[in-house]
Amino acid sequence: MTPPTSRAPGLGAPFPEALRHATGIAALSPSSHNCQPWALARLESRPARRAAADLLGCPDDGTHVYLALAVDRRRSLTALPAHLLEMRLSCAAYWRMLSRALAAQGWALVRERAHDNDSGGDGPGGPGADSRLPGGPWPRDWSLLWTAALRRTGEAAESLTALSDAARARHTNRGPYDELPLAPGLLGDLTRHLPTGGPATEIRHLTERHDRDAFADFLARHGGIDFSHPAAWRETHSYIRWSPAAVRAHGDGFPATQLFGPMSARQRIAKRIALSPPVMKFLCRFGYDRSLAGGLAAEIRRTPAVVLMNFAEEAPGVADAFRGGARIADYWLHAATAGLALHPLSVVMQHEPLRAMLQEQLGLSGRLFFVSRVGRPRTAFPPAPRSAGAADHRTV
Repeated sequence: MTPPTSRAPGLGAPFPEALRHATGIAALSPSSHNCQPWALARLESRPARRAAADLLGCPDDGTHVYLALAVDRRRSLTALPAHLLEMRLSCAAYWRMLSRALAAQGWALVRERAHDNDSGGDGPGGPGADSRLPGGPWPRDWSLLWTAALRRTGEAAESLTALSDAARARHTNRGPYDELPLAPGLLGDLTRHLPTGGPATEIRHLTERHDRDAFADFLARHGGIDFSHPAAWRETHSYIRWSPAAVRAHGDGFPATQLFGPMSARQRIAKRIALSPPVMKFLCRFGYDRSLAGGLAAEIRRTPAVVLMNFAEEAPGVADAFRGGARIADYWLHAATAGLALHPLSVVMQHEPLRAMLQEQLGLSGRLFFVSRVGRPRTAFPPAPRSAGAADHRTV
């Protein structure tokens, strides 16, 4: 279920129309478990506009429009401490795609501010002193991450049609990739099409056979933790959608066919039983988790490249995460335009001891925040479902 398409508005379209089109593009952003944790507000009430203008140092003279992005804790992953950063990165990727879509319609960002308010409370995005702006209604489950002012420029920063096409082509493909090496120039081009500024981040591609084999060996040895960790697997399992009706009802998560391909009714039932948390816990005693990790490791060995991104700092704040999320979004969009597919391997970052071991093995400092297979897909994969609410926004 994807947001409905509509004819792109003209360059001089009023902001509400431009925003509606931009949210339709941004709703196609990547997010962990396809949980879509972002929440967007247009600040229209007098108290909200004044608060945003004061925060950003803008004159409230009618020449600016104001947006606020929050993490919605109802749609956030909470099973592991590392999910805090993942939710920020997911929201940041959404913001990057939204701001690019607005800039393509002549609405440019002029001031932005990060809000480091979600380090406490009840899980990622816990409420803090700076979690809300004055004005209402402000949903109690939203925790503020970013506030921005925009102004009409009358100039398109890029092609809106090309951006929309890239956003629709961009989705996770868990199938096999062509084993032929990717051209060094193409990989270099992917790293050049990234936002600049902010704290240093590193991007590295594993393309040599011995490097990819070493990474695959690591995943085969340790990747089973994704299935054997009770809380993490319960949360992951809760996002598997076993029927088209469940996909339509939820609009998020992983359709079973995306994970396992076409299945008969009997195969679907068997998979559903085997992956249920109580049965998974039992099967892990006999090495089922290692078997599943081994299957993923085999795909790594047949993949021409693995991309890794890491922050220079060990503890990135919200502003750092937003730059990292922008890098993920831009890299993935450019890869999709080039006909490449990605399959993120979040397990190596979600469990802190595992991440530390991998960074030591690879000689990476700071904080690893994105790892993915990269290659030319052999088979097409359908896009992930999208919640109708994920493409929407509210006025405050």
